[in-house]
Amino acid sequence: MRPEARDAVRQFGDARLIVDRQAFERDFDRLPFGYDHNLSDLDLFSFESLRTLAAKYDREFFVSAGAPTPDTKFYSVRHSTCSPLEALDELESGNHRVLLKRPEMYDARYGDLMHELFRQVVEMRGGLRGERVVRLASSILVSSAAAITPFHFDPEISFFFQISGEKIYHLYSPAVLTEPELERFYNMGIVNIGQVDLKGRDPSCEHVFRLFGGHGMHQPQNCPHWVETRGERSISYVFSFETDATRARGRTRAFNHHMRSIGLRPSPPGTHRALDERKAGIMQVVIPLRKGARSAFDRALGR
Repeated sequence: MRPEARDAVRQFGDARLIVDRQAFERDFDRLPFGYDHNLSDLDLFSFESLRTLAAKYDREFFVSAGAPTPDTKFYSVRHSTCSPLEALDELESGNHRVLLKRPEMYDARYGDLMHELFRQVVEMRGGLRGERVVRLASSILVSSAAAITPFHFDPEISFFFQISGEKIYHLYSPAVLTEPELERFYNMGIVNIGQVDLKGRDPSCEHVFRLFGGHGMHQPQNCPHWVETRGERSISYVFSFETDATRARGRTRAFNHHMRSIGLRPSPPGTHRALDERKAGIMQVVIPLRKGARSAFDRALGR
């Protein structure tokens, strides 16, 4: 074993999600639940380490101001023109949200940590149960005090770790989203945030997690949420994954979008397994063809 690999085992082999097993078995990818962790003392998440990491980024990042309200349209919030490093250095004087995507691409130690934590999740789940992982990635989020991330959902299963500072997560059960809302998103065939409205959501479905360093939270696929930081800067870490099964559910919804557009009332995913598989199989062919046609059209117009 390479010396650096031995060091990674020593450093991250003790990284732990401390989860109530009954809550995990009952609520995994259904409802949010909280847990503890011991990542906050890792040097990877010291502010100087994050500055060193941010200096390496020339892509795979997102820098934005905080939103004025939770129901602000996600991409209407002012994007910053500064670099991730500049934004980190202006956290106290400005109002910034910094997202460093895929830190494992810039420092292999973040990959070692991600794979160790994912291994623990798979072990608690009792294996992948025949599913195949098609995407596994992590992100680091650093925000100024009193910054709001507006309401949206993510098309992936996530485990969120608060490293330092206070962050309040307002999550709703995925059941508050209607099938047409989900179908419109999955018809686009992209991995991105899902823009939905906060107004009118059932308040009885809201889960509020007040997170400090050492606390974490599980976010199911399609779990709409908004986030606020409080009186100091916040550092958070998250890893997310998709499997062939979660992707297939998205393609089923994309098929249903077209059925609904011609006046039919399609059955939601999970109602008829064989029919779901046929729908997903058709869209697995259609979506790439549609993207290819769109790209060719854009090239023809010189876009």
